[in-house]
Amino acid sequence: MTEATKPDRGRLRIDEEECKGCGLCIEACPPKVIALSERMNRYGYRTALYAGSGCTGCGICFLVCPEPGAITVLRLVSPGATRAAEGAAA
Repeated sequence: MTEATKPDRGRLRIDEEECKGCGLCIEACPPKVIALSERMNRYGYRTALYAGSGCTGCGICFLVCPEPGAITVLRLVSPGATRAAEGAAA
């Protein structure tokens, strides 16, 4: 499986009203799935924009972001991982 065909392990939500476009998340993102938007928010900032796929769910972007609430990282659980965890609990 190539890097482009791997299933997403995470998903990002970027609040355009909180993001100030500093670019720290862009530099810190290992799979490089965050970029600056071409449009500006109501405060005049070009905000971070998630590509829509490729997130690993590592959370590094969340950790380096200086704006509380600007980035939310959701880790996706694969169906196989859920069944394995249930089997271990039994």
